[in-house]
Amino acid sequence: MDHSEGPEDVGAARGPLAGLRVVETGSLIAGPFCGQLLGDFGAEVIKVEDPGNGDPMRQWGNHLPQGLSLSWPIIARNKKSITCDLRRPEGQELLRRLLADADVLIENFRPGTLERWGLGPAELAQLNPRLVVTRITGYGQDGPYSRRAGFGSIGEAMGGLRYVTGEPDRAPSRAGVSIGDSLAGTFAALGTVMALFARERTGRGQVVDSAIYEAVLALMESILPEWELSGARRERTGSILPGVAPSNVYPTRDGSAVLIAANRDTVFNRLAELMGRPEWQTDDRYATHGARGANQAELDKLVSEWTREQDSGALLDRLHDAGVPAGLIYTAEDMFADPHFEARQAIVRLMHEKLGSFPMQNVAPRLSETPGAVRALGPELGQHNDEVYGGVLGLDAEALAGLRSRRVI
Repeated sequence: MDHSEGPEDVGAARGPLAGLRVVETGSLIAGPFCGQLLGDFGAEVIKVEDPGNGDPMRQWGNHLPQGLSLSWPIIARNKKSITCDLRRPEGQELLRRLLADADVLIENFRPGTLERWGLGPAELAQLNPRLVVTRITGYGQDGPYSRRAGFGSIGEAMGGLRYVTGEPDRAPSRAGVSIGDSLAGTFAALGTVMALFARERTGRGQVVDSAIYEAVLALMESILPEWELSGARRERTGSILPGVAPSNVYPTRDGSAVLIAANRDTVFNRLAELMGRPEWQTDDRYATHGARGANQAELDKLVSEWTREQDSGALLDRLHDAGVPAGLIYTAEDMFADPHFEARQAIVRLMHEKLGSFPMQNVAPRLSETPGAVRALGPELGQHNDEVYGGVLGLDAEALAGLRSRRVI
C-alpha cells in the first residue's frame, strides 16, 4: 500500500520505506525502537497512546530538564501521535478501522491481549490480508513462559548475556543501556522488512514474533556448542575475552587508558614491530593466535609496561600509523568533540520547542541511494489526532468532539 498521498508526512518522508503506514501500539523501548527504525527510513509511523499519560517514556529518565524526558524525542522521532483507549470497544474499533488500510502493526502487549480485544492476527488477516503484525514480548507468543511478564533485563539474563558480563569475582553486571529491549526491537524491524519483502511475492502479510531472550541469544556466538560439545562454560572475564590476545585496555603515562586490539596474526606482527620486539613474530609463545591466548596474562603485562611509558595521544598516533586498531573509551563528551563524528554527521541536531538545539544519534545504517533521516522529534501527546482521525478515517469535527468527550481519544 502506498500512503504517500495520505496525511502530510512528518517532515519530507523519503527513504526506502516511504509510502508504508505503520501503526505502533507498543510502549517503553522494545516496540517503539522497532517503530523508530522503520520511521527513520521513511515509513509513516502512527503511534497509538493511552489518552491519559501516553507512553511512559514521556516521563522516564534520570535527567529531566524542565521536567522533560530526553529519551522521548529520540525514540518517538519521525512519528505521529494519536490517542486511543484500546481497553474500550470504541477504541478497539478505531484501531480496527486504522489497520484496515495499514501495512504494519507493532505491538508489545502480553500475549493474548490483542486476541482478547478481537484484534488477533487471525481477525486482522480477515480485515486486511496484507497486514504484517509485528509482536514483541519477553518470551515469544507461545511456549510455557509466554504469558509471563517480560522485561529487557530478564531477557538479557535468560538469553545468556548477563552471566558473561562483568568482572569474574563479582555478581553479573549489565550494560548501561537497555540492550535487550533494543535488540528485540532491532530484530523485530528486520523481521518486519523481510515480511514486507515476502508480501511482494505472496500478497499476504504474516506475524513477526520477536522475543527479547531470543534476540539476546542470537548474539551469544558459540556458547551453546561450547557447553554441549566441549563441556566449557563461558564465564565473566572483565575487559578481556579468554584466548584473544592482546586485546585489552592498557594504561598510559598521562592516566588515560587505550584499548588495543591486536589479536590477529598480521596485526600482532605490526604491534611487535612497533614495540621493538620483532622476535615475537617467531617466538613459540606469541607467534600464533592460540599461543598468544595461552600466554594472555604474560602478554598483556608486557604490552602494559610499554604503553605505560607513553602519553595516550602520541601512543594512539603511533598505533594508527602502524595499522594497529586502537582507541579511547568514549563518553558523550568525547563524541561531541570528535572530528570523525562531525565529518560523518553521526550526531544530528533538531530544534526542540522548549530545550532548543537537541542532539541525538543519526540514522544507521547509511544507504547510498535511499538514505534515512531524522525529520522530527517525538510529538506531543495526541498531536496528530485531527490529522489521522480526520484525514485517514474521515471523521468529522462532531465525531471527533464526541470521542474526546467520552475520553476515547
